[in-house]
Amino acid sequence: MSSRVTAILVIALLISGGATYLVYRVIAAKAGHGPATATTPVIMAAHDLAIGTLIKDADLKTAPWAGTVPKGMVTKKEAVIGRGTIAQVWDGEPIMENHLAAEGAGAGLAATIPSGMRAVAVRVNDIVAVAGFVVPGMRVDVLIAGTPPGPQQPNGPKVKTLLQNIQVLSAGQNYQKDAEGKPVAVPVVNLLVTPEQAEILSLASNETRIQLVLRNPLDNAASKTSGVVMAALFGDIKPPVAAPKVRVIAAPVKPPAPVEPPKPALIPVYHIEIFNGPQRSEAKFAPTVEEKK
Repeated sequence: MSSRVTAILVIALLISGGATYLVYRVIAAKAGHGPATATTPVIMAAHDLAIGTLIKDADLKTAPWAGTVPKGMVTKKEAVIGRGTIAQVWDGEPIMENHLAAEGAGAGLAATIPSGMRAVAVRVNDIVAVAGFVVPGMRVDVLIAGTPPGPQQPNGPKVKTLLQNIQVLSAGQNYQKDAEGKPVAVPVVNLLVTPEQAEILSLASNETRIQLVLRNPLDNAASKTSGVVMAALFGDIKPPVAAPKVRVIAAPVKPPAPVEPPKPALIPVYHIEIFNGPQRSEAKFAPTVEEKK
């Protein structure tokens, strides 16, 4: 390659490099003079906060939030410290109002109970609690088994679905979801129910045997079941057969015959012939009131 060509290539490289540098300086200068994005300090979790945690100052940190602050996001530590969490909050996640229990509600299991609801403890075992797989947040149906009240029960004990689509609030002393889904044997399960359902569960737990049936949390449909008795398992009874419907046709009703008014009684008239010598006359007269009687 000749020295002339080499010189041309070197000059071209220098020119392109200089042009690139000038363009970079111009773009950097324009970017530096552009409007700065406004930021707002918000409160975030300094580490993972489990459900029921009583928040302290060491659990929080402040970080800038660019742009408009979403509704419900906490911007002051004073509004968070001393309140319990009712939802899992991850490290670096902004604290939202719906993550926190009401002021003065404290922490722990009681803080996770929504207003108007109740937590009822149901004693269970490994079998009743679906082999330990009932964990907080799952949905279950409550079945009862026992002998219905009454002097005679020829069909034996009965099993019936008592409550449906009930949320598990805690399993034993654990009210946090198990991330690995490992079964844990617990003696008590706390269910989230209404006050009316709490009364039903209290009576059922004392008078019958309770079993929990696990269901899909997305399945909210209520099933209509009539229960099953012991005699039906052995085929001793058959389901009732509906009687055939008989159509009853009513006979037409005849209108009553018109009633004729009673005819007036005939009053007798007396005819008397009177002879006075050769003269003859006739007289007519009706009977007196005394004679009519």
